[in-house]
Amino acid sequence: MRIHIATDHAGLDFSRDVAEHLSLSGHEVIDHGPTSFDPEDDYPSFCIAAALAVAADQAAGTEALGVVFGGSGNGEQMAANKVAGIRAALVWSVDTAVLAREHNNANVCAVGARQHSIDEALLLIDTFLATPFSGVDRHERRIAQLAEYETTGAISGFSLKH
Repeated sequence: MRIHIATDHAGLDFSRDVAEHLSLSGHEVIDHGPTSFDPEDDYPSFCIAAALAVAADQAAGTEALGVVFGGSGNGEQMAANKVAGIRAALVWSVDTAVLAREHNNANVCAVGARQHSIDEALLLIDTFLATPFSGVDRHERRIAQLAEYETTGAISGFSLKH
């Protein structure tokens, strides 16, 4: 599988370890940066680039997922979720990794590099990557509602009030 990764300064060392682990596990890893430490760098551009690549790969029929890192993973998840077609989940436990894939068909996971040891993070990422989407009707329906809102600003049959 192709795995797109991205981070900021807080996760740079982490992302190198993750890239090596994923490569040794047989994945094709594409690193969207950064390539060097800069305590003033900004995660949105790196994470959005990785999310765009995941969306493009999936649209082209290429099996791909993404992994983004930062100090907490929160901002990185938010950045990735700005890309149409991306469902990024903050993963902090094995259960959240499984449910992100099984119920939400998440295609990007975000991990807080300052929240987990590398061994914990690798377990979360491996779990996320290995867990398939369940395909259960209610989950399909909910994901379709998210996609509908993302493209139209509405959800059929539901009144959204501001």
